[in-house]
Amino acid sequence: MSTTGRVVIEQIESRALAGNRQGDPATRSIPVYLPPGYDGGSAFPTIYWLHGFTGTAMSAVNTSPWVPSLPECMDRVIAAGAPPAILVMVDGFTRFGGSQYLNSEANGRYEDFVVEEIVSHVDRRFRTLASPAHRGVNGKSSGGYGALVLAMRHPDVFGGVASHSGDIYFEACYLPDFWKFCNIVARHGGVDGFLRAFLEMPKKTPDAVTAVNIAAMAMAYSPNPRRPPFYFDPPCDSYTGEIDKAVWARWLEWDPVHMAARYADNLRRLRLIYVECGTKDQFNLHFGARLLHGRLEALGVRGEFVEFDDDHTAVNYRYVESLRRLCEALTGPHGG
Repeated sequence: MSTTGRVVIEQIESRALAGNRQGDPATRSIPVYLPPGYDGGSAFPTIYWLHGFTGTAMSAVNTSPWVPSLPECMDRVIAAGAPPAILVMVDGFTRFGGSQYLNSEANGRYEDFVVEEIVSHVDRRFRTLASPAHRGVNGKSSGGYGALVLAMRHPDVFGGVASHSGDIYFEACYLPDFWKFCNIVARHGGVDGFLRAFLEMPKKTPDAVTAVNIAAMAMAYSPNPRRPPFYFDPPCDSYTGEIDKAVWARWLEWDPVHMAARYADNLRRLRLIYVECGTKDQFNLHFGARLLHGRLEALGVRGEFVEFDDDHTAVNYRYVESLRRLCEALTGPHGG
């Protein structure tokens, strides 16, 4: 029997994404990792992986001499003794970098795409243990954010969650870039001019990505179908930099540190909550991870919080920690 898994690519035609206002494709390529021994006839738990901002599902299977891919990480945890699981790499990319895996009138219904369409497709196509007790959701950065939010909102679908360097505590991770956003979009005559120019840029510069990140977050957190051509309300005035308090309040409704109390009962139903972040994170996400951990403890929600000595970049080697924990939590008597 092979000691490594294999990856198959599924094409999913999404009704949830069809006709989205950004014109992003409704058909997505979804890599699915099948563990060693899959062909033996058993059914397996399933872990859904959500990539970060500017990533794609296919990027999760890319190989590098020094940065392990997701399938390589799964091979490692299974070879080290973790129970085998199927790993599904979800695609949440938009032409502006990412969806945060939320339903949005600007982007499309990415939450429904994951929770309803991909999960049901995988359960039909593969030998899964098709119950919440045997499903987990995991991710990095914006994907870590999406994993937390989907698990909070759908304990009837997912029984465990892990987040690597997730977008948490918006005051720390987004707010410092608002004024950079204003300066950058001003070079193009405003937000709409910048976004049109961004789509035409042959090279997406770091400054451009910083600015488009704020726009993409607004498409997720403050969509406005009555505001063409990009259908969102910016969180601040692009000329004065003044924060729009009403729009900012809409953003904060989607911050995991504020969501935790609203979804505390759902969080208590999860078999695993694992949150980790590097202590040198460039986007200040370690502060959000610490704050969320404190909020969960105050709510009586059990979770595991880990810090490590690194930043936000190329931390794939850390994924074995969450994958191992999810494989264990979603398998056997502790998996339901």
